[in-house]
Amino acid sequence: MREVLDSALSWWRQGHSVGMATVVATFRSAPRPAGASMLVGPRGQAVGSVSGGCLEGTVYELAQSVIESGVPVLQRYGVSEETAFSVGLTCGGILDVYVERIDRRSFPELEAIANDIVCGRPVAVATLVEHPNPSRVGARLVVRPGTERGGSLGSDRLDDAVTDDALGLLASGLNSTLLYGPEGERRGEGVRVFVRACAPPPRMLVFGAIDFAAAVARIGSFLGYQVAVCDARPVFATCDRFPSADEVVVDWPHRYLRKEAESGRIDGRSVLCVLTHDPKFDVPLLTVALNLPEVGYVGAMGSRRTHEDRLARLRDAGVTDVQLSRLASPIGLDLGARTPEETAVSIAAEVIALGWGGSGRRLTGTADRIHHHTS
Repeated sequence: MREVLDSALSWWRQGHSVGMATVVATFRSAPRPAGASMLVGPRGQAVGSVSGGCLEGTVYELAQSVIESGVPVLQRYGVSEETAFSVGLTCGGILDVYVERIDRRSFPELEAIANDIVCGRPVAVATLVEHPNPSRVGARLVVRPGTERGGSLGSDRLDDAVTDDALGLLASGLNSTLLYGPEGERRGEGVRVFVRACAPPPRMLVFGAIDFAAAVARIGSFLGYQVAVCDARPVFATCDRFPSADEVVVDWPHRYLRKEAESGRIDGRSVLCVLTHDPKFDVPLLTVALNLPEVGYVGAMGSRRTHEDRLARLRDAGVTDVQLSRLASPIGLDLGARTPEETAVSIAAEVIALGWGGSGRRLTGTADRIHHHTS
């Protein structure tokens, strides 16, 4: 929703009706993930994408008809090779696309949801996209951690079940289509609810104010992370040296990380890149990092010799072999990288591969699916 939010809110405020198409489920090598959206505006403008170009023309026409009728549609594309050819979905994937009309009457919660997203407050929007009773399709439930939910999917039992699942999706930052029985029965079927989890951006903490850190901060920002650079040396940890970082912190790295963890700002999506390769910083920092119950990635820079010395020091500090198995060291994939920029690409590639279950091998030498799924 983020990529189309400004346009959607602008038209909503002006009182226009807009067609919104959203990918709610993907199968095989689908070109866009669940949550990708496209808008069709009041004068026929198209904003966003649901397939990277394969389906946009067909979905555009469907959205125009939905604007006229006001009746939402759940459409599957790419079911067969014949269908894929007819709509241009040549990648072999399958997409379920939900198309609805949004305006002030049908989506009164939009402005409040937009404010949450802009302010970095987590909010989940659950939409009923399939139900045995067609009149209930399009119902919405808004879920925020620690507050009362808004709206309803038409049943208290269904609202309760979706609320629990939506809070879990918010914690992981994932969008998903969930299946229930007609009144929210677990392990049921017949009802599909798409949950869009609008969580704050994941965090990347880069430790060590060196030239490699500047390159990692740039690529982290490019990938959508909220980037913080931390170093205990104020002469090096400056905003001028790290313009791509959202935050530059002068503090002992282990102390800063501990404070961030205690404040709840480290989660399973967080990426920690330790680039100091100095034992007096590395060992206390990695001891804290590897003891955290939830963190997406912990990587440390250094040569093979530095790595072996670091492992011995960490074991002496009480870090277990199980905890050490979570450490990516030496950091990055084997790309033959030498420059800070190349090394940053190597680190980013490892983070992406681990996050999505990729192998890190050349696609030309594999026969596996291109797009991996974590679940």
